[in-house]
Amino acid sequence: MSDCVFCKIIDGEIPSYTIYEDEYVKAFLDISQATPGHTLVVPKKHVANIYEYDEKLAEQVFSRIPKIARAIQKSAPDILGMNIVNNNGELAYQSVFHSHFHLIPRYSENDGFSMSFQDNSDKYNEEAFEQIKANIISSLEE
Repeated sequence: MSDCVFCKIIDGEIPSYTIYEDEYVKAFLDISQATPGHTLVVPKKHVANIYEYDEKLAEQVFSRIPKIARAIQKSAPDILGMNIVNNNGELAYQSVFHSHFHLIPRYSENDGFSMSFQDNSDKYNEEAFEQIKANIISSLEE
């Protein structure tokens, strides 16, 4: 796509701090650096989000994430964990509509990055869980 910033990075039109690249993915430092080492893993094939992946593309992209994550983790002895985040859709905080995975090293509880999940378990009973489960199962693709 001619106006996609990640396609331009992949094509070398925009410079990046590339840490890994092969025929399927490019991994480069996120310019925002939520924490030091914050890296984006981007498929070279333009797909907007996870919903556009087929099994082959998923294998090509996902199989490389652990290798890149291990390299980031080994790069600094004070990295104690890592968040791997994939946002899909504007409501889910996706701001660049070329699928990408954030690998965000974690150094401490006070390293400037946080995520929160609300506990809504008191709003669901067995019937509600069974209905959600049935809806998802009936929507699975073969």
